[in-house]
Amino acid sequence: MNNVNDLRSSAGLSCQKSALKTAPADLLEMPPCNFTPQEYKVTTSSLLARSLSQLTLGERLWVTYYKKPVYIHQGHMQWLWDVDGKRYLDLFAGVATVSVGHCHPKVTAAAEQQLRTLVHTTNIYVYPPIHEYCEKLASNLPDPLKVIYLTNSGSEANDLAMCMARLYTRNFDIITFRGSYHGGSPQTMGLTAQQAYKYPVAIGLGCTNTMCPDVFRGPWGGSHCRDSPVQTTRKCNCAQGSCVANEHYIEQLKETFLTSVPSRIAAFFAEPIQGVGGAVQYPKHFLKEAYKLVRERGGLCIADEVQTGFGRTGSHFWGFQGHDVLPDIVTLAKGIGNGFPMGAVVTTREIADTFAQGVHFNTFGGNPLACSIASSVIDTIKEEGLQQNSLEVGTYLMMELAKLRDKYDIIGDVRGKGLQIGVEMVRDKVAVLGSEANDLAMCMARLYTRNFDIITFRYLPSCWILISS
Repeated sequence: MNNVNDLRSSAGLSCQKSALKTAPADLLEMPPCNFTPQEYKVTTSSLLARSLSQLTLGERLWVTYYKKPVYIHQGHMQWLWDVDGKRYLDLFAGVATVSVGHCHPKVTAAAEQQLRTLVHTTNIYVYPPIHEYCEKLASNLPDPLKVIYLTNSGSEANDLAMCMARLYTRNFDIITFRGSYHGGSPQTMGLTAQQAYKYPVAIGLGCTNTMCPDVFRGPWGGSHCRDSPVQTTRKCNCAQGSCVANEHYIEQLKETFLTSVPSRIAAFFAEPIQGVGGAVQYPKHFLKEAYKLVRERGGLCIADEVQTGFGRTGSHFWGFQGHDVLPDIVTLAKGIGNGFPMGAVVTTREIADTFAQGVHFNTFGGNPLACSIASSVIDTIKEEGLQQNSLEVGTYLMMELAKLRDKYDIIGDVRGKGLQIGVEMVRDKVAVLGSEANDLAMCMARLYTRNFDIITFRYLPSCWILISS
């Protein structure tokens, strides 16, 4: 494969039929693909299931959405194959992690070259890949965000950002949104505001969760709130340039400041678009006003770009840019390495200098292999126009999904930006969006009890995915 067109051909423009032996009449055929996967000969999925049931892997660590798990064997760009040879279109990309496609040849070549040169030393020594990568990453971030710390995951990055904020401000309390996910380490579990990720032990002290400004599920919202090609079907009478919902949610944040934290805080964490929370988008100007309030109270503003970064939202390389804000700290992971474990914290020189009070060391953070892979990811995004592809394909997909929302009552909302998309299913659209939704007491009850009878399907494919897929 010598160029992008060759790669696109192999990923989706000719050949292999669906692996379904008998397709129902109303089920579309899988798009063609002329890539032939290697045959898996070790064992079958039934034997794998029996084997896995006897492994020592912790039960709660083996998370699957399927009664009969899918045993994935190989991937190529937007496609996956299981051990039985069945092909799947991957619209989740390892939770927004496979940013430029499974086994992209440029990324694979970079990994192979570095594996033959130097896999690991530590960052107490000088080696070219770490410096070359940090310069490349910094060149894609606005001033003064130019100091980079490399980690192994998003949880680790957010943990480090918490420590930085507390050291710099000499304050302790940190605010996040309800429904947020910022990691699963003992510290970041406090930032994460979802019951499923909580344990009944003392974790994440000093973290306060405030109301998420969700214009679909929340008490306030209308038909012009979001920076998205698809708006909610809720109605509003806001004058042009104003947003009553935004004003109400800002008042809720002020209430949190007045009742739940000291007068001075350390930080405010927010994902530009909530990921695990269901691709939730805030009113257009909310973050800008929230940042101002946080800074008035001595806090740092931290953008968790673990899922939104590296062009996924389409309009910008970083999600925070779509809100017209400049964070004090940015945390990165997932798509940074196209599946290779890596994370990063980016901040200002002033904040970094405060962090130098102690010695920060990370054995694997920024090792030569990770940096070479991450560098090739940025090159691929730029050279193949994947940010623009995210915008075009994501907008097309959302507009088509919106047609289904208008047709079927079970679909309550379609939202997102670029290739971070959520489709929220509801049991009763009338109860969620009808006259009852205008009753503030009803809305607040649903918000606090999470009694929605809904589920959100998230579409987070590789930014390389084609409309033809």
